[in-house]
Amino acid sequence: MTLDHQELDVALPDGRLRVLRWGRGRRAVLAVHGITASAMSWQAVARAMPIGWSLYAVDLRGRGHSAGLPAPYGFDQHVNDLVTAAGQLGLDRPVLAGHSLGGYIALLAATRHPDRFGGLLLVDGGLPRPLPDGADVDAVLEATLGPALARLRETFPSVTAYFDFWRAHPALKDAWNSDIEDYLRYDLTGPAGALRSRVIEEAARTDGRELLGGTAMFGAALRTLPGPARLLTAPAGLFAEPPGFQPPDLCATWQAQAPLLSTETVPGSNHYTLVLDPAHAATVAARITQASFA
Repeated sequence: MTLDHQELDVALPDGRLRVLRWGRGRRAVLAVHGITASAMSWQAVARAMPIGWSLYAVDLRGRGHSAGLPAPYGFDQHVNDLVTAAGQLGLDRPVLAGHSLGGYIALLAATRHPDRFGGLLLVDGGLPRPLPDGADVDAVLEATLGPALARLRETFPSVTAYFDFWRAHPALKDAWNSDIEDYLRYDLTGPAGALRSRVIEEAARTDGRELLGGTAMFGAALRTLPGPARLLTAPAGLFAEPPGFQPPDLCATWQAQAPLLSTETVPGSNHYTLVLDPAHAATVAARITQASFA
């Protein structure tokens, strides 16, 4: 596919959900991004999709150009928004693909609405991450996502300054490319001299809390998959350090409980480059084309 994309708006009762579309093929994938990301994070994957496919990527409520959609946030709302988007876009049983937080949303959508979706690919997300007994959810959220949440409160004097901030990130500093720059530009809003991320912090915090507390919900979904599904994992995590966000022991635990789930590690990738690096994105695209509940 080319880099050209359409910007589409799905009408919801409380506003408009932005969707980006790459490609003009009849076969479709509906893609869902991570907790502080946007639809533009799927551009490298979209470019690697073969002719005959279209990739639709949503800006989740509270992110990107859907940032104006109000609360409530949380998984039930995201699933409802996703189902509405698929219907209004006229998608006939599209494959669902979800990265990070998007993997959990896609998992719930696929199991709650098996008649609406035709396949599922989880990309470094979807497996329950149980909290230690007695753990404080907000403390764990701060420990895991603190830097990402703090960024949402910062302002930047220019686009270049925002690029420089991200160039220093250990997960991206050795993988910088034009897709990352497009993704970051898309994320910015605000007046000149005081640019900031479009992501609404309340949306990220709400979803983060539900993710951490959702072990039973996600476990039940994995055990009741409507057909075969694949999980792609990165061997390195959010800061390019091992283990990954979905480590091998966690994968083994859930494969034993969810026989329709298979897992595959993408060598050399980290949590971000799995979708933002062209070589790894090509693997994601190839697995999307193979996804089917049939």
